[in-house]
Amino acid sequence: MDVTRIISELILENKIPLNTTQYKELSGGTVSELYLLNSSDDTSYVVKLNEPQVIESEAYFLEFYKDVELLPNMLFVEQSYKYFVYGFMAGSTNYPINNKKEMLQALVEGLINNYKCVPTNTGWGWADDLSDSWDSFLLNEIIEANTFLTSHLEKDEYNFILDLFNKTHRENRDIQPYLLHGDCGVHNFIFRHGKLTGVIDPTPVIGDPRYDLIYAFCSSPDDLTKETIDSAVSHLRINGAKINSIVYEDVVIGLYLRLATCIKHHPNDFNRYLKAWFYWKDIIKK
Repeated sequence: MDVTRIISELILENKIPLNTTQYKELSGGTVSELYLLNSSDDTSYVVKLNEPQVIESEAYFLEFYKDVELLPNMLFVEQSYKYFVYGFMAGSTNYPINNKKEMLQALVEGLINNYKCVPTNTGWGWADDLSDSWDSFLLNEIIEANTFLTSHLEKDEYNFILDLFNKTHRENRDIQPYLLHGDCGVHNFIFRHGKLTGVIDPTPVIGDPRYDLIYAFCSSPDDLTKETIDSAVSHLRINGAKINSIVYEDVVIGLYLRLATCIKHHPNDFNRYLKAWFYWKDIIKK
């Protein structure tokens, strides 16, 4: 769809100022088309185009959490979900290394603690491709990860993660279905002056809020320590109920999934994650 036509439609609908004529295409690690629109009064907007089911899912997430300041302010959704428009969040996506504890605290307090249960429990996992349970969603993720890791890890590592998953499955807690960001990693974080100020590009998931926290923790290879995740969890509260401890087994599962992501997208980080993998295995065994 021609961006100039989109701009004309937005002006006609009074969604952006008449003087919004300048635009440029934005690049990023996404299959979406992104355009930055600038008006003469220095106000900026982002137009995002993708498949209708993707746009609908992301727009629903932003509307569901419209009062969360870490998320973009959604301004307009095209009625057939060809695109939507949100306010531009100034800053950089360059992650400031050695700042993970502070970053995770800001993420927990500014986003995860604001998560809410979905109105009805229609499924779990990816919002546009739901599973029948949270465990089946996680198991599918583990099985898919193994297809990338079979030539990089011994089979014993896969058996270890399956045994660990089965243990947590048998001891499964009563999880409430929350609407999660789903792609909550440093590649989708906005920083200003070294501080986390924005979270963009949700790929919504219905599940346990700790999923997003562990995803963020594992999304960069630095500071993957017990002390760092303990610090983040000490700030974690959902609906006013403080969660006093983390299930370390969940961290190991998240790390296994991240090893597969490394093979696909960040192979240079694999050895650092592998070191963290054996570090966390030792914690579990003890």
